[in-house]
Amino acid sequence: MAQKPLLTQEQLKKKLAISNFEPNSILRGAQLTIVGAHRALQNPALFTSSHYKQAAIAVAVGIAIRIAIAIPIIGIKVLLWFLSFIFSFEHATWDENITGGLDFIEKYVLQIPFFLMTLLRYITPTLDNMFMDSLAWVDKTYYAKHEGENPSNLRAEYYPNLRKYPIRDGSTHTTSTAEAISMFLMRFGKKAGISLVVFALSYIPYIGRLVLPAASFYTFNKTAGLGPAAVVFGTGLFLPRRYLVIFLQSYFSSRSLMRELLEPYFSRIKFTKEQKKHWFHDREGLLFGFGLGFYIFQRIPLLGVLIYGIAEASTAYLITKVTDPPPKPTESEGFAASQQEWKNKHEFLNLRLSDIDKDRHSSQTPPEPSTTSTKGNSSGSFPDDPPPYTEMRPR
Repeated sequence: MAQKPLLTQEQLKKKLAISNFEPNSILRGAQLTIVGAHRALQNPALFTSSHYKQAAIAVAVGIAIRIAIAIPIIGIKVLLWFLSFIFSFEHATWDENITGGLDFIEKYVLQIPFFLMTLLRYITPTLDNMFMDSLAWVDKTYYAKHEGENPSNLRAEYYPNLRKYPIRDGSTHTTSTAEAISMFLMRFGKKAGISLVVFALSYIPYIGRLVLPAASFYTFNKTAGLGPAAVVFGTGLFLPRRYLVIFLQSYFSSRSLMRELLEPYFSRIKFTKEQKKHWFHDREGLLFGFGLGFYIFQRIPLLGVLIYGIAEASTAYLITKVTDPPPKPTESEGFAASQQEWKNKHEFLNLRLSDIDKDRHSSQTPPEPSTTSTKGNSSGSFPDDPPPYTEMRPR
């Protein structure tokens, strides 16, 4: 009796597929980093005295973060300097290895600068306001760009309805700031602990060489699929430990960055844990490309916090490319479930960069663009709301 194979050919192809993490989607995400930042910086609402003040504070916070991080390293260097009067370090290299290793662990293993910047979201509402300001601006520029076109071919606005949703934590759905901060600290603590354990295990003789590739395979298999995981595992076997750690932490940090940048959206549109997981999985490649671009930029000394703000503003533009316009809160039942699949994915990824604003067409008649202030926290009037989501005809 012939033994039944564990996987059929079709099942194996499906597991090895990289449709959610293909190079084209990563490249388009990187392009949106530039386009989104350019669009956000054109918004005059971001250049108010309030935002200038926040920008100055952001730079000051960036300086404070760099100093706070440098203090332990400087302290150890001073201690070693005192010890050099007692012991001869002339031919020793271990002292340099200690300070260099601590610096590497702080920047790439524990990601301390990134942690301190993302923590600011839970202390001040500035980033949420920047997202909403930018979303209003994206709506305004969209209609200005398509002025004179048939309104039935244009999408509805995002800002007027989204601003009406109550704000809750995107993960816990709580309105308590203390609970949101505690959950954030728990998430970061768990990630930092795992990173330290994996990094330490990579130094075990003989089997340590396989720890980082195995950890990368496990992570990529969960998020991107078997195909990308196999490629990363094979490549990791030949990469030096230092560069493999930098690659893995860059990937993890860009994903964490995207989750934080998208918090203003998920804090309003209530997704279940499973729905949110599917939402991210279907857009994995694009979000990685977008997040990686800003992760690289935010590592610029002193200006990292400022760039984090630009990234938040740019995320408003991203949202209009990967989701449908939200309905009114009273008509939002079923909306989150419908957004798990990226509906115009193949169409958007195949667009030329110059045509990037020609997607998101809807057969629904959109409201007239608002002529009121584009500030995200404004209370100005808005045009008639779009029909309930359940009444929208398929595009």
